[in-house]
Amino acid sequence: MINNIKTIKGIDVLVVGAGSAGCLTAMAAAASKKHKVLLVERYGFLGGSSTQMLDTFYGFFTPSNASKKIVGGLPDTVVNELDKHGEIFLRPNTYGAGTGVNYNPERLKNVWDTLIINAGIDLLLHTTLIDVNQKGDGNYECIFWNKSGFWKVEPKRVIDASGDADFCHLAGFEYETAGTLEPAQSMTTTFRMANVDLETYEKEGGKKRLADIMASTTYPLPRKEGSAHAMNIPNCISTVAVKVAGLNALNIHDLTKAEIEGRRQSFLFENFFQKEVPGFENAKIIGLSNQIGVRETRRVYGEQRLTKEECMAAKIPQDAILLCGAPIEDHREDENGGSETFWQYIPKGGIYGVPYGTIVPKGSQTVWVVGRCFSATHDAHASCRSMAQTMAMGQSAGMAAIQSLNTEASANQLDINILRDNLYKNNSILEVPDNIAFTGKAEWKLNF
Repeated sequence: MINNIKTIKGIDVLVVGAGSAGCLTAMAAAASKKHKVLLVERYGFLGGSSTQMLDTFYGFFTPSNASKKIVGGLPDTVVNELDKHGEIFLRPNTYGAGTGVNYNPERLKNVWDTLIINAGIDLLLHTTLIDVNQKGDGNYECIFWNKSGFWKVEPKRVIDASGDADFCHLAGFEYETAGTLEPAQSMTTTFRMANVDLETYEKEGGKKRLADIMASTTYPLPRKEGSAHAMNIPNCISTVAVKVAGLNALNIHDLTKAEIEGRRQSFLFENFFQKEVPGFENAKIIGLSNQIGVRETRRVYGEQRLTKEECMAAKIPQDAILLCGAPIEDHREDENGGSETFWQYIPKGGIYGVPYGTIVPKGSQTVWVVGRCFSATHDAHASCRSMAQTMAMGQSAGMAAIQSLNTEASANQLDINILRDNLYKNNSILEVPDNIAFTGKAEWKLNF
C-alpha cells in the first residue's frame, strides 16, 4: 500500500516516455492548444536513443540511388531547429540504411527542451511509471515516482512511448517479448572518440580500409564489423561497433551484465583503433552512451501488425499513417554464436506504408503505442524502427488522441480518413514523392 500519493489533475493526454516518438507525440497533441498534455520521462533529459547513444536520424530518405524524402511534417521541425544552430550535415548512404541526418546529440538535448517547452507541454523528468490500474470507465490510473514522492494521474488518453511498452505491460495489453519467437536483436554500447586524424584516416582508405583491417585482425575483437563516422565536432568520431547478444534487456540481471560487457568491449575497440587503424594513434574515448542501446524488448499486439511480407510488397494501404523504405537490418548472432548483421532490402528501392492499426493496442479505446514497441513482427520491426519513422508515428498518435477527444471516438474506431487529412495538412508525407531528394552534405534545406 502506497501512502501519500499526490494527484496531478486535469491531464487530457499523458505521454509515457520522451524519446523521439514521445516528444513528437506530445508536440502533435499540444498543437491544438485545447488540451492539457503531460510528458513523463525517467531520465534527466529528452530524446531517448537520439540523445542517449546515437547521433544520426535515419529514415528520412530511402536508400536507393534515386533517393526520396519520405518523412515530413513535425519531424522536419526538429532537424530544422538543429540546422539553425549549424549542427547537422547529411551523411552519405555508406552503411546501407540510406542518407542519414547527422547532428550533435548534446545540442539536440537542448533543442528537444526548447520545442517541448515552447509547445506548452507539462514535463516531468526523472519520473518513472511504476503501476497502472484500470478504472471502471475504461480509463487508467497511472502511478509515478520521482524525488518528490508518488504521483497519480488519471488521463483521458494515454500514449505509450516508453520503448519497452511499460504502460501496456502494466495495463494488461498483450505483447510479444523479443526472443520468444526469433532471437532478439543484440544490444550496443556506442562510444565517441576525440583527437582522430580524419585526414590521415581517409587518405589511408577510410571506411573500406577499416573494414579490411577489422576482418583480418588477430586482435581479440568481439565483433569483426562496425562503423566509425565523423561527428559534427572536429576530429571526433562516433561508433556502432559493440555488440552484446544473448541477454534479455527486460531481466535486470542480464541488463546489468550487458552494461558491463558493453563498456568492456568499448575499451577493447579503443585499443584496437589506436594500434591498428591509421589516424587513430592518439585518439581516446571521450564518452559512452548513457545506457546500452536496446533495439527490441516488448512489441505490442495491435489492431494490425506490420509483417515482413507487407514491407517487401512495397505497397501503401489506404490507412497508412507514415512511409518507410528502410531495409530489414537485423543485428543478431549467427549459428555459431558469432555476431552478424542481416540485411534485406525492399525490392526495387520500394517504399511501404505503415497502417494506423499498428499504433493501436488490440481492443484499445483510449491508448496508443509508438516507437520501438509498436505492433510489428521481428523482421518488420527491424526495418521500421528508425527514428524518422518513430517520430512520424508520434505525430500520428498525438493527432489521433486529439481527434479522439474532440469526437469522443475510441482509438480503435477512429475515422482514419480524417486523421490522414489532418496529417496531410501538417505536411506529413503519405504518398511516394515524384522528386528525387537532395542528399549532399549541406543540402537538407534544398528539400523544401
